[in-house]
Amino acid sequence: MNPANEAQLIAELRRDEGVRYVPYRDTKDIPTVGVGHNLQASPLPAGWTYPLTDDQVNQLLASDLANVFSDLNRDLPWWTDLNDVRQRVIANLMFNLGSNKLLGFKNTLAAMRQGRYDDAAAGMLNSAWASQVGARAQRLAQMMRTGV
Repeated sequence: MNPANEAQLIAELRRDEGVRYVPYRDTKDIPTVGVGHNLQASPLPAGWTYPLTDDQVNQLLASDLANVFSDLNRDLPWWTDLNDVRQRVIANLMFNLGSNKLLGFKNTLAAMRQGRYDDAAAGMLNSAWASQVGARAQRLAQMMRTGV
């Protein structure tokens, strides 16, 4: 992902996930901090205390995004063939769902890969995920559909 597109993704994730400097329980009751950082999956580095600083939040997000890109490259290497907007959509999905759950969207991912973006958007919206995240799903599906 090019740097300008990654910067846009970061802005979108900050909006979608929110930014929190102290831990909270997400909708699945998972302890979370920063920009949607799952503390169960990845505890804070030793010595960090709350509230987190902006630099610490940014460090967690950078690490989480490196994992997202690594997972995408491993599991869905064709994602880099998508245009910038659709790359952000699939990265946002990977960030939110994780690899195991995203890979469960078999028909939706096949539609993305084949350039059937209306079908991919419909698949995104016809999921339990869409009912859980509401406006985020609507926005990402529209981005997938139109590529803008």
